[in-house]
Amino acid sequence: MAPDTVSLRYFLVLAQELNFTRAAARIGIAQPALSARMRRLEAELGTTLLIRNTRSVELTTAGMALAESAPPALAALDRAWDTARRAGTGELGTLRIGYSLSTGAETAPALVDKLIRSSPGLEVSAVPMTTPEISPAVADGRIDAGITRGEQPGRGIRRFLLRRERIGVQLAQHHPLAEHPEIDIADAAAYPLRLPDRTANPVIHDQLSALFRGPRLTPRFHTPAISFDPSQRDLRDGLTLAPASEIALTTQAAGLTWRPLRGAPTLTIHLVLPRVQSPLHHRIRAIAKTLAHELHWLPD
Repeated sequence: MAPDTVSLRYFLVLAQELNFTRAAARIGIAQPALSARMRRLEAELGTTLLIRNTRSVELTTAGMALAESAPPALAALDRAWDTARRAGTGELGTLRIGYSLSTGAETAPALVDKLIRSSPGLEVSAVPMTTPEISPAVADGRIDAGITRGEQPGRGIRRFLLRRERIGVQLAQHHPLAEHPEIDIADAAAYPLRLPDRTANPVIHDQLSALFRGPRLTPRFHTPAISFDPSQRDLRDGLTLAPASEIALTTQAAGLTWRPLRGAPTLTIHLVLPRVQSPLHHRIRAIAKTLAHELHWLPD
């Protein structure tokens, strides 16, 4: 049986001082307690480690061997304990995050960067996925966490609000409505409105389209043939508007601008975690909460 590490650490101090009085003072215990520890240590090892006399202490051959071999062994044990502790608090491991395309411009990269900087022991990988895929993938363990726009349905998961964004419209800079700092929903509904394909995110599609439906509104919706067109060619005609969150300000093409819709609700981005959570999931949640506060993603 290996000796307890406390006695071993006490022995190393005594091996340096070669004096019970000084060693006991350095450790912070009484001299008789240190002597008793050393006797138990020798009994456990079945060999003499110290030659004692009234004035000094000498190491036996076994004592010198232990004094030389114990420090690296204790250092390795300390590393093992630290590794176990960090794994237990979610600071080590592999983290797989799925994110929707609409969160990939800013939100997902910011969270991944924060996770990497906060936990160097984590190996983080981020995978773009369609929004309807993310919650099921979290629930069955294919990924550890997800970032989605809107309150996506799903079993076996928990959603945590990560960000709120104003709803507005993207439009050409020369569009008649671009001269207004805010646009009335009724005024926007008078123009053709481009909505993303509903299959990509039914929750957000329905939320955006519902904004423009009313007894006095006759919106003209259309879905572009190309689901993702960085050039935004259909908006350059100067007529079509594209309902979008304020994140469009950081991703829009030249010649376009974004204006908020007056009185519109906010769009939300959520962190998706499994219902039963490990220390790693708790750490992701804590870091995401800190990031949302730092970047003012959840204004009062």
